[in-house]
Amino acid sequence: MKDKTDLRVIKTNKILFEALTTLMKEKTFEKIKISDICEVALINRSTFYAHYEDKYELLLALIEDLKDNLLIELNKNEVESLSKEYFMELLEILIDHIDSKREIYSAILSHNKNGIFVDFLIDVVNRDLAKRLKDNQEIIKSNIPADIISKFYLGGIINIGVDWIINKDKYNKEQILLYLDKLIPDKL
Repeated sequence: MKDKTDLRVIKTNKILFEALTTLMKEKTFEKIKISDICEVALINRSTFYAHYEDKYELLLALIEDLKDNLLIELNKNEVESLSKEYFMELLEILIDHIDSKREIYSAILSHNKNGIFVDFLIDVVNRDLAKRLKDNQEIIKSNIPADIISKFYLGGIINIGVDWIINKDKYNKEQILLYLDKLIPDKL
């Protein structure tokens, strides 16, 4: 792939990401052809192949772009300790991120329930949790391994997040945060 800072490359990637997202709303990723992507993006196949080897590399690039954006946003969480405040801030950042990119996440989930979304969230949130939990004295004193705590809360967060995306009119952001605030204990 070409240099990511080249404006033409950035524009082409954006167009290809949007085309892939549009197509994933209509059919499964497996049924999408490169010719479909090129037709929706209004580009030639040669342009596609100048940037990506195949549709799988394009999907990975889209996911990496989402991961990078989410990691940047999670770094804004200034709560350092493993606490209810940390998890509530993480949830608010995560929900805002998902809401701002709802179209992409809905497309991934609507016809492509193959774990892409869940794997993506697990990876990103685990990275943030691992960074914050390393050498955390509260965890060391609790005798509960940090990865067990992380997986426990992450499972709930992901299930609620997926349900929130799929059933977008069922609960709003404030309701989700209120319910999670009640579910997460004050002392972890």
